Amino acid sequence: MTSKTAAARYARALFDVALHEKADLELIEQTLAGFNDLFETQAALKRVLLNPAVPVPRKRAAMVELTALANAPTIPAKLLVLLAARDRLILLPDLLASYRERLMNYRKIVRAEVTTAVPLTGDRLRAIEQRIATLTGSRVALEARVDPAIIGGLVARVGSVVYDASLTRQLEKMRERLGQ
Repeated sequence: MTSKTAAARYARALFDVALHEKADLELIEQTLAGFNDLFETQAALKRVLLNPAVPVPRKRAAMVELTALANAPTIPAKLLVLLAARDRLILLPDLLASYRERLMNYRKIVRAEVTTAVPLTGDRLRAIEQRIATLTGSRVALEARVDPAIIGGLVARVGSVVYDASLTRQLEKMRERLGQ
């Protein structure tokens, strides 16, 4: 089992428990994100907690202390202690990403990315966001990027689907047709 698969299973279990317990889903996400940020900013802590030479009971005790000091909510605190007890804290970044995806799906929010050759105005971005919302039937978390290499038009990525209406792609299609 890959680490992403294991992290996704932990995230699913965490999300299911949180729903069952009617816990604050966003607070759980913020707690996981806070601990993930803590590990990323405190290299010494990360080295110790991820080091296989450090005994697991010490890692567990450290995580109990950290969650208590952070006044972490019960559900994510128990998960973090469990991960430490199983020496699986390395899964935290993937677990956080998977939990966020589940939360967005639950809230019926679709992630979309629009790439254009030049920056778009706020009105144009809102119009694109509205169009994607209409197509998907979901609220949209839109991220805009600029890539001059596409020359013109736009490339939209909605979930795992890519809509390429860039001038570069249109020129490639013309080249393919003319080359035949």
